[in-house]
Amino acid sequence: MNSADLEKGLAKDEGGRRVGVPSTALFTDQYELTMLRAALRAGTAERRSVFEVFTRRLPEGRRYGVVAGTGRLLDAVENFRFDPDVIGFLREREIVDGATLDWLADYRFRGNIWGYREGEVYFPGSPILRVEGSFAECVLLETVVLSILNHDSAIAAAASRMSSAAGGRPLIEMGARRTHELAAVAASRAAYVGGFDTTSDLAAGFRYGIPTVGTSAHAFTLLHDNERDAFQAQVDALGSGTTLLVDTYDVAEAVRTAVEVAGPELGAVRIDSGDLLLVAHRVRQQLDELGAVNTRIVVTSDLDEYAIASLAAAPVDAYGVGTQLVTGSGHPTCSMVYKLVARAHSADPKAPLHAVAKKSLGGKTSIGGRKWAARRVDAEGYADAEVVGTGPVPAELLDRQLLVELVKGGEVVARESLDTVRDRHVAARAALPMSAIQLSRGEPVIPTVYM
Repeated sequence: MNSADLEKGLAKDEGGRRVGVPSTALFTDQYELTMLRAALRAGTAERRSVFEVFTRRLPEGRRYGVVAGTGRLLDAVENFRFDPDVIGFLREREIVDGATLDWLADYRFRGNIWGYREGEVYFPGSPILRVEGSFAECVLLETVVLSILNHDSAIAAAASRMSSAAGGRPLIEMGARRTHELAAVAASRAAYVGGFDTTSDLAAGFRYGIPTVGTSAHAFTLLHDNERDAFQAQVDALGSGTTLLVDTYDVAEAVRTAVEVAGPELGAVRIDSGDLLLVAHRVRQQLDELGAVNTRIVVTSDLDEYAIASLAAAPVDAYGVGTQLVTGSGHPTCSMVYKLVARAHSADPKAPLHAVAKKSLGGKTSIGGRKWAARRVDAEGYADAEVVGTGPVPAELLDRQLLVELVKGGEVVARESLDTVRDRHVAARAALPMSAIQLSRGEPVIPTVYM
């Protein structure tokens, strides 16, 4: 099952909103509504506008970014409606005036959105999302767009680095208890996009169809009078293919007891503390000597991409990652911004667009104009530049363009399954130069070239 399958069964009301899905209209900042109020009063609210999402730089040391959260973003845009409860809240707080409330009561995004496909990689200046419509309908989406893309892309980038470090060994997302309960579900989805295989979070499994796993914690062992009783209870309930946690007391004794209880068909043992490299080698040797040659070793314990890479030579079969993953491994946001880059001088849909850009100190400038983006490749087919421009697309880049239509006339036109997105990321990462997967600090693996 995937996210698209889960959405199919949800009916829509007359306005196109999915029945039973909460409004996302208040996932916003108050200044978006006060700007709307002032623009409506000034007669500029309906001017055709283009907003773009981009980041001026990657987090320190990162070689590439990962676009994630697009599927969640499309759901959020579709359900961005000011229903009676929301209107009542805004009226009670006197956040905007009556005329603005009347306008909001009929709000539905009817513009167009283009963006990089979810799972694609990006670089500084990449216009990963372009939102087109009236100023009024586009400006309201700023905060919800940025909150989703900044969070999910940060998690996916960390997951991608961990996936590269794991070298094909399975990765388990288990960070739900280290973050907000709703953020945990989004983090699990983003981790799956970035290369993780399973999650411990049942809400993520239910919402997005991600495979779930889990057996027991130290508390289960401590509950019983001895380790043997705990292992026996777990095997009796879950079968010999279960994973037994062996570091509550003495690891060597626990491994011996685990094999005696479950037999050589024991599925796996989990190690959650100590010198994981040393302990993994000792446990592997012991399991083999006991005839449990197919019993896998799973390691957890505050892992990040560097710890995973350090275990590359260890006899480890899978990694469980929590805190470092759901916090972006030190970079919990991508610093993406949502900027007006072009607008018309009137509400006439045929009025020409004019480039606009912020000019300020401290490196917070932006480049005006409605942009396209393409990825140039070298003779061997590897990416060698992110090309961004506002004029005609060069003929040699026409087939290399990165933005695709996501929303047309307010209707979502590009929902995808998570497995499609996940596979796309694997392909996109593989098309980068080999240095992209190096964990040492460095600059973006390819430059951004403006035309």
